[in-house]
Amino acid sequence: MTKLNETSVQFVKGVGPARKKLFANLGIETVEDLLYFFPRRYEDRTQMTPLNKLRLGEFQTVTGKVIARGGHRSWYTKKHVYETVIGDESGGVHCIWFNQPFLENYFHVGEYVVLYGKVEIYKDRLQMVAPEYELISPDKDEQYLSMGRIVPIYSLTRGMSQRYLRKVIRLCLDRYARQLPEALPAGIRQKFGLFDIGQSITSIHFPEEPESQQKAYRRIAFEEFFFFQISVVMRRLSIVRKKGIAHAIAPDLMARFNVSFPFALTGAQQRVIREIAGDMKKDSPMLRLLQGDVGSGKTLVAFFGCVAAFQNGFQSAIMAPTEILARQHFENIQKMIDQNETTSNSKGPKIRAALLIGSLKKEEKDAVCQDVKDGKIDLLIGTHALLEETVAFKNLSYVVIDEQHKFGVRQRALLSDKGINPDVLIMTATPIPRTLCLTLYGDLDVSVINEMPKGRGKIETKFFYSDHAQDVYTLVSQLVKSGRQAFIVYPLVEESQKLDLKAAVASFHHFEKNEFKDFRLGLVHGQMNRKETQTMMERFKKKEIDILVATTVVEVGVDVPNASVMVIEHAERFGLAQLHQLRGRIGRGLHDSLCLLIADPVTEESQARLKAVLSTTDGFKIAEEDLIIRGPGEFFGRHQHGLNELKIANPTTQLDILELARKEAIEMTSHDPQLQKPEHRDVKMIVQKRYPAYLAMVSAG
Repeated sequence: MTKLNETSVQFVKGVGPARKKLFANLGIETVEDLLYFFPRRYEDRTQMTPLNKLRLGEFQTVTGKVIARGGHRSWYTKKHVYETVIGDESGGVHCIWFNQPFLENYFHVGEYVVLYGKVEIYKDRLQMVAPEYELISPDKDEQYLSMGRIVPIYSLTRGMSQRYLRKVIRLCLDRYARQLPEALPAGIRQKFGLFDIGQSITSIHFPEEPESQQKAYRRIAFEEFFFFQISVVMRRLSIVRKKGIAHAIAPDLMARFNVSFPFALTGAQQRVIREIAGDMKKDSPMLRLLQGDVGSGKTLVAFFGCVAAFQNGFQSAIMAPTEILARQHFENIQKMIDQNETTSNSKGPKIRAALLIGSLKKEEKDAVCQDVKDGKIDLLIGTHALLEETVAFKNLSYVVIDEQHKFGVRQRALLSDKGINPDVLIMTATPIPRTLCLTLYGDLDVSVINEMPKGRGKIETKFFYSDHAQDVYTLVSQLVKSGRQAFIVYPLVEESQKLDLKAAVASFHHFEKNEFKDFRLGLVHGQMNRKETQTMMERFKKKEIDILVATTVVEVGVDVPNASVMVIEHAERFGLAQLHQLRGRIGRGLHDSLCLLIADPVTEESQARLKAVLSTTDGFKIAEEDLIIRGPGEFFGRHQHGLNELKIANPTTQLDILELARKEAIEMTSHDPQLQKPEHRDVKMIVQKRYPAYLAMVSAG
């Protein structure tokens, strides 16, 4: 039988060697790639709405004949403007595209076209601005794929039309759909009444009716969830089977630890410390995810594990994604070591901590690495530098990975490999909705700190359009005069780093001479060297600077209790989680704080983000909204978590399918943890192909 994952797409009728390159632009190399290239949306063209019945303000699909066309340059902006008038028996709609002069060769009077866009009214006429467009073939044999049915709409590349791609996929389905190999075991398909794979793929591309389409989606979603969960559960089982270090934790250690600080720990912190202690006592390695909002006290909780490891004569490590955050952890933990009596033992001095980051000089790094290897360092805090081959521990038993979503699955395993199956605590200040926890982190136990320390001021968030920015600056001046300090943050994104950097620097100089000329200003951005940034942050902490103008370098790792005002410029350009993280830099002292967003949101997504951040300061609610707005694929980045394989499955909307698939994965692996039985070998091969990083860790264990 033909192996579809090895058969080039050029052998599909209508493709050939020349057009093969167009498909490569879409990531399609083989027949299997083409069959799994699913529509991004559908249009119901069974009953088209007459043009005089269109609903204003909604995205709709319309069809009609081109009755007028033409291009010109705008007298005001000088942009090229192309217009068409599309008509049917009931009326017409004007369509406008900007800076697309090639359309003059695309539309011709008398041709039929289908359009998809937002219907508006302009100068008493119906109008669509930059709608998607598709010419309808006069050939009746071709129209059956594009009219009178639920029609798939695909992502395209230049030189390819919807009509052509639909035709090629239909021909591919007719020839190859029955040859698609079944991945799901027959018993599972029968148990849940799932379509076979060929029928499912066909119904996803060309559904005959909504019911068959839904069944097809359910079938593919179940398969995707099932194989991902197999990989996650196998990873979990491989950890449970390993022999770890059973730490002896004295009955009074937790009690003494909890009362050794000049403030009271929250109930949530104490609960999580008990959970960590319970894991560390076992002889199987801990693998626990600790979720807690910005400022909830995760570092203190994680530090308990370092104390427990030290009291047992072992080393610990904390890895953070940035040098600023690593240094912040080092400074905070050094204070904890100094003030906590459990950080020393009867045999000698207190915990000896060291910092290892990329910017250290070679001789400094070498000295730290040698001390770690010799066991003279009890706790090593650092960045990715901890993963370097030169870093070797004498007896590592406890690992903390902060801001887990910044690291890949493989990286967390690399740090674990520095010890003999050490206990691992993964921390995140980006709360993860339950659905994603099940999908991505089913191999971890989960702890949540859902309570903020007492004595913190409240944070109020307000929104201003950019033409009211002066009102914001006046408010900042008043608060700084009363003794508070303020951040003014500018976006910095890869596409326009130079532009954004210029904006931050230019605004700093403008503020010095105008709105904030009576205050002491500081500036930090990513192009400054480490020493300059560190000096500026120290001055801000010491209250030598009143207002700090910055790029997103202050997103994490900055703790200034007196800073109770934050202005976020161009807030519409920040992600929702990033806005929440930035806001978490204030409200860390006794005073109430104010977060002021300056923005001109245009897109629906940017409006939704700002609405969410204005409505709540609860990180878990923010995370749920973020998941809804962005979808699961972008929530953490598909490249790190195997979500690239979830083409159909969506944990946000298909939790019921996810839970069924997870149950089946657990059932299969509980009886055959390594999937060695003959009837499970095909399943293992598929998991190895789709999730090699997970299976590599399983086999290594």
